[in-house]
Amino acid sequence: MSEPADTPDPAGRTGERVAKLIARTGVCSRREAERLVAAGRVTLDGDTLTDPATRVDDPARLAADGVPLPAQPPTRLFRYHKPRGRVVAAHDPHGRPTIYDDLPAEMPRVMPVGRLDVGSEGLLLLTNDGELKHRLEHPETGWTRRYRVRAHGKVDEDALASLEHGITVDGVSYGPIRASFDRRTGTNAWLSVALREGKNREVRRVLDHLGLTVNRLMRVAYGPFQLGGLKRGHVSEVAPKVLSEQLGIDSPGERPTGRAKAKPKKRKPRDAHRRRTA
Repeated sequence: MSEPADTPDPAGRTGERVAKLIARTGVCSRREAERLVAAGRVTLDGDTLTDPATRVDDPARLAADGVPLPAQPPTRLFRYHKPRGRVVAAHDPHGRPTIYDDLPAEMPRVMPVGRLDVGSEGLLLLTNDGELKHRLEHPETGWTRRYRVRAHGKVDEDALASLEHGITVDGVSYGPIRASFDRRTGTNAWLSVALREGKNREVRRVLDHLGLTVNRLMRVAYGPFQLGGLKRGHVSEVAPKVLSEQLGIDSPGERPTGRAKAKPKKRKPRDAHRRRTA
């Protein structure tokens, strides 16, 4: 199904859906914006809105909880190496450390793209753009999530291969999963797993169904973005050029990378290229 904001409006209204506009400012995700509107906490020109499908041509006309929406900042995307034990949430009621405890103070407000449970580690994408978050999480995006998995138990390679056709576990249907056996270390096996849906605890539940108990789960890639050598707890911004190439996002300007630009080479006079004749 197509993105709601990309479909023509039957009534001929212009602009973007209000929930999408709110998400673009980084105030919250699109789903959270829809809940804000449904709760009557968003106003348009001072009048309360209740329909998140309302189209608005200027975000300056909107306010949430009486506060005007901020100007939309340039879209930014970060790679973060989540350690085990970190909760993917702004706050944890049990007092456990969260991913935000690792982030530098100068970073903008960011939201996670997808999730990793508290016992998992590896690549987590972070963005300040709620609409980009929605886009990257949407099933139609179809980006492959790749994992390295350590599991206890006997590996049935035929059962792993059968996951290519999808599987249903405890009434939950999972799409095609590519899983292969890499090596064994003692009573543990290392597997490579790739999937597109990324449902809640999908890898653990599917492998448990095959008699394998996962004791380490690391995401190493999300679509074209790789974990690479990024250290645990560290974050690295995706360059604007890469955002443009991979996502079609045009940044309003290149942000400094800390590297000096190469000086342009001086062109030789045309006469220097001519052959001299005797």
